[in-house]
Amino acid sequence: MNEKDMYTAEEIKAQKQPVPGKESRMDPEPIYDNPEKKGTGRLKNKTAIITGGDSGIGRAVAVAYAKEGCNVVIVYNIADDDANETKKTVETYGAKALLIKGDIGVSSFCDEIVDRTLEEFKSIDILVNNAAEQHIQKSIEDITDEQLLRTFKTNIFSMFYLTRAALPHMKEGSVIINTGSVTAFKGNPELLDYSATKGAVTAFTRSLALNLADRKIRVNQVAPGPIWTPLIVSTLDKSAVKNFGIDTPLQRPGQPVELAEAYVYLASSDSSYMTGQTIHINGGTIING
Repeated sequence: MNEKDMYTAEEIKAQKQPVPGKESRMDPEPIYDNPEKKGTGRLKNKTAIITGGDSGIGRAVAVAYAKEGCNVVIVYNIADDDANETKKTVETYGAKALLIKGDIGVSSFCDEIVDRTLEEFKSIDILVNNAAEQHIQKSIEDITDEQLLRTFKTNIFSMFYLTRAALPHMKEGSVIINTGSVTAFKGNPELLDYSATKGAVTAFTRSLALNLADRKIRVNQVAPGPIWTPLIVSTLDKSAVKNFGIDTPLQRPGQPVELAEAYVYLASSDSSYMTGQTIHINGGTIING
């Protein structure tokens, strides 16, 4: 599978779904797996927690980890059908999957995720803080207190909550991977609160990497550009969806499968000399940061 196998911008249909969006209802559905790509056991016998693991980038990461021998905890909020489909795919590759449903913006739920993971798999080796939400607003004057707090709770507070809960159980060699965004580096005029949270994710990643270096726990992030996920069809209008990704140098949206290998690399010993860093996967946009 290579770039010619990915959807062109012209193949993306104008569409709109209610929040949070369902992957199974997207047209075309996102590409989250490359069946030709075989695992090599890079994450064998490890356990990963993946927030937002039911669909989009999280689903692609869960499947890629399963192919490398990793058991996965798929944390999700609403989409039961998507979560069950991800679990089914993970299990076809011989890995175990645990579904945990709830709101990661609540600290007690993040404690529950850790407790249930340890009960099921006895260890936490990889933490992927991936889940996020966004809300389009034309002006800062349209962003309510409720929206601002909700976006920050889901996108950055949750990373503090879950990392804080998981760290006492993570050993030397464990890794934390955060999902940032191109918006943290170039901004977005209609995603003010979302972009602000992603800027916070970048600072959190860099600072946590320094904080945990002595414990030999590495922390990095992936900063995606326009990726074809349920978040897009549930937050953008039909016109924006139809033109999604066309303004990148590659002139198309990225697919979740095109990010998955970066998360495998960061989770494995292949990236042993990398911490506090960002991998930019954004269709060619040059980012100096």
